[in-house]
Amino acid sequence: MARVKGAMATRKRRNKTLKLAKGYWGAKSKHFKMAKEAVMKSGNYAYVGRRLKKRDFRRLWITRISAACKLNGMNYSTFMNGLKKAGITLNRKMLSEIAINDAAGFTALTKKAKAAL
Repeated sequence: MARVKGAMATRKRRNKTLKLAKGYWGAKSKHFKMAKEAVMKSGNYAYVGRRLKKRDFRRLWITRISAACKLNGMNYSTFMNGLKKAGITLNRKMLSEIAINDAAGFTALTKKAKAAL
């Protein structure tokens, strides 16, 4: 049986990694071995970053809601408890958007939350 050399597959695999490393500084974008390490590390950073983004946005939304609650004479935890007891199921993202764009609407929500408590 003839010997098979994997030149084509190897070149494709290496070029795929080098393409991902395009724009990296110095030899990290030119040499396969360094590019492979840099791409693996950047992949890990991206994976972690996708999870951190969710936490960061939730913190931002809670901060915005809390600031709007303070303007209406309430704190965040009692507001959320009041909404839950009133049967209003809005997520924090939507509540923060209402707090920013529709102050009157948010005031109405705080009144309903106070009434439910």
